[in-house]
This record gives sequence, C-alpha cells and structure tokens, in this order.
Amino acid sequence: MRHQYHPLGFEGSRIAQGFWRLQEWGWSSSETLNFIEACLDLGVTTFDHADIYGNYQCEALFGEALALKPSLRDKMEIITKCGILLPSENRPEVQVHRYDYRSEHILASVDRSLSNLRCDYIDTLLLHRPSPLMDADEVAQAFDLLFTLGKVKHFGVSNYTPHQFDLLQSRLDAPLILNQVELSPLELQHFQDGSLDHMQRHAVTPMAWSPFAGGELFSTTNDISKRVQLVLQEIASRLGMTIDQVVVAWLLRHPAGICPVMGSGKIARLQLAVEATTLALTDDDWFRILIASQGHDVP
Repeated sequence: MRHQYHPLGFEGSRIAQGFWRLQEWGWSSSETLNFIEACLDLGVTTFDHADIYGNYQCEALFGEALALKPSLRDKMEIITKCGILLPSENRPEVQVHRYDYRSEHILASVDRSLSNLRCDYIDTLLLHRPSPLMDADEVAQAFDLLFTLGKVKHFGVSNYTPHQFDLLQSRLDAPLILNQVELSPLELQHFQDGSLDHMQRHAVTPMAWSPFAGGELFSTTNDISKRVQLVLQEIASRLGMTIDQVVVAWLLRHPAGICPVMGSGKIARLQLAVEATTLALTDDDWFRILIASQGHDVP
C-alpha cells in the first residue's frame, strides 16, 4: 500500500542555511569551515545545496571545507537538488537550459554531488523543478536504487504543485518529505493556491526559499514593498525585534511548519533568524502583514 500520509516528517533544524551564494562569497576553505561551525553552534544543522549553484561550483567548495573536519558530517543534514541543466563552461555537454529526470541522469548527478560534497550519503535529495517530460516511474526507479544503495536517505521536490507532487508520490513506496517553494510576505501564491494546505495534510515540510523576496522586500521603489515595510517596522518596534525577525516569525507562525532557508553569509543575520524561532506573532499582526502585501482586506 502506498503511503498517503508520511510517518516520519522532516528531521532538521527549524531554520536552514542555504549555500547558493557560496561561490560569490569568495571564502577560503577554512573560512567556509568557520562559517559551517558557527551555523552548527547556533543549532542550524540543515544545509541547502543544488548541483547548479554557483555555476556548478558551490557543492565542491562546501565539500573542500568539510574535508578539513569530516567529523562535522554527522552533525548536519545535507539537502541537495538535481534536474536543472544549465549551459556552462563547467558543463560543456549541456546545450539548452532544460530539465532532465531520466534515471541515468539522477543517478549520475547524485554520484557527482557525493563526490563534490565529500560525503557518503545525502540526507534528502530534491527534484529541483517540475518538468513536463518527467516520467514518474523512471524517477521512482532511480529513487529506489539510491535508497537501496544507501546514497540518499530521503526524497522530496522543489517548486512542485500539489498535482505534480501527487503524481510522483503515487509511484513511490517511500514518502516525499519536503517541498521547497518560494514563500515571503511578497510571494503569497503558495499561501493561496492550496500548496501549503496540501503539505499540511500530508505532513510534508515546506521549505521557504527567498524568504525576503531576494531583497525586494527592502526595496525603496516598489510600492508593495514600501507598504509592507511600514507594517513590519511598526511590529518590529513594538516587539523589540528587527524587520528580518518579523518576517521569519511570520513564516514560522504558519501551521504547515515552514522552514525558512536563509541565504546570507553573515552569521549575525542567521543568529537573528534563530532568535526569531522563540517569538510568536499574534493573529492580528500576521494578518496585518498579509493585508499590507495584498493591498486589500481579506474577504
């Protein structure tokens, strides 16, 4: 019998740290290691990657740092993604920006990620974006083999609609445990289209990428951003929080159990996010932020 509700849930930190900008930070391996240890000291143990990040270089940069202190591997959960193909000097065989979920590509991608990350296994593998050519049975074949070989412990998806999620889950014996989607006070689609309801129903953890809307939340020219900022600032001042913390608390308040993925290389900003896990917004404040973003009252 296929799993309708998954029995385990995501076992990771409440806040995740993303490494999609690791190559931009220009750190040495020892500097990256220091950052990793600082994250762990804060209780942030979930680290988010993808094979394409940093023009296919970020996984290897992380792995070089981890190789300096391999004992840290058992203290973290590593998430990585596969499936997007980007033309690059680092992938000269790729001619077109597209997706590839053939079994052979998934298996090869995981082997490459394991080599780059200097790891024996990946905690959770995500399909990065839905593809119109995805054969769910072929993906299931790859997932089954990866699990049997001990190369991947859990599986999930990223940017999948409920229907796309259900299609893949219908072919799997193991439950999908994550769906990583864009969520922020400026990105309300998944609050409104049934995605978070679907994840809550099936005990799937939503991971929120770009929780600050890629910095657009702090724009001084975007009218929606300015409207939301006024509310965020009022709440932050009243509660003795920063705007960043109000945004994180707003995401954490949702009953689906959203896990925000932070993207800054500044440990102080990550510390603020961790502190926000102890803060609770009232329903009034939560809806005030929603209404400010929508530009109109709820029905």
